[in-house]
Amino acid sequence: MFPERLTFSIADAVNAWVDALVTHYGDLFRQFSDAVLSIIVALEGALRGAPWWLVLIVIVAIAWHATRRVVPTIVIGALLFLVGVMGLWDKMMQTLALMLVATSISVLIGVPLGILSARSDRLRAVLTPLLDIMQTMPSFVYLIPVLMLFGLGKVPAILATVIYAVPPLIRLTDLGIRQVDREVMEAVTAFGASRWQKLLGVQLPLALPSIMAGVNQTTMMALSMVVIASMIGARGLGEEVLIGIQTLDVGRGLQAGLAIVILAVVFDRIIQAYGRPRQEVRS
Repeated sequence: MFPERLTFSIADAVNAWVDALVTHYGDLFRQFSDAVLSIIVALEGALRGAPWWLVLIVIVAIAWHATRRVVPTIVIGALLFLVGVMGLWDKMMQTLALMLVATSISVLIGVPLGILSARSDRLRAVLTPLLDIMQTMPSFVYLIPVLMLFGLGKVPAILATVIYAVPPLIRLTDLGIRQVDREVMEAVTAFGASRWQKLLGVQLPLALPSIMAGVNQTTMMALSMVVIASMIGARGLGEEVLIGIQTLDVGRGLQAGLAIVILAVVFDRIIQAYGRPRQEVRS
């Protein structure tokens, strides 16, 4: 047995810190939670209230715009139609709303942090170990602090998903900008471009494949949190899988799992297509 006099625990210090956050900033957290919840409820209401065929047409149109290929577009439409045939369309819309909000927040956080990291070696040195911890920490651990701060519901599920899913986007945005050819940047500098012109006109377009790969990874990691998020009040396909586990209903769990896989395939194909150069997509 390890000597007790040499042991210590960070649990009390962390709990005290979280309690202080709740005490001093509880109202702020509540306002933030209400704002995010209003967005989720509005988006979910729009998706669930719209005719299924209209949502299907919109997603197929986005797939066509991304891929410019007939077969992948038809496959995406057929897969989504299959989810409806299995009776999980409404559940998929709930999950889709959750995913869109979580991915949007991840992009709003991840891309700017990736850009700042690419511009500052010091910031990168600080972020790297933090991102390592975020990616290796068991996903269940993220549920504890968000539950204490926001309670049960969709908001803590989204925040736990964002914490788990945002690291690859930060890393790949940083990598993409750092890999922009120095000769290209020197030429742009010689023409007198400002920092914003370099960033918006050169670095981000050239780093777009890497950034979109980060968005893709973030989306896939967010989808992997769907079932875990259902444990704290997030509904949708994850809830169906959870009920299947609790009731030992293999068919119900497998059916919902297949729907999650289909949603992952749709996201993956569309995001990958947008990440490729347009001339490559057309060919």
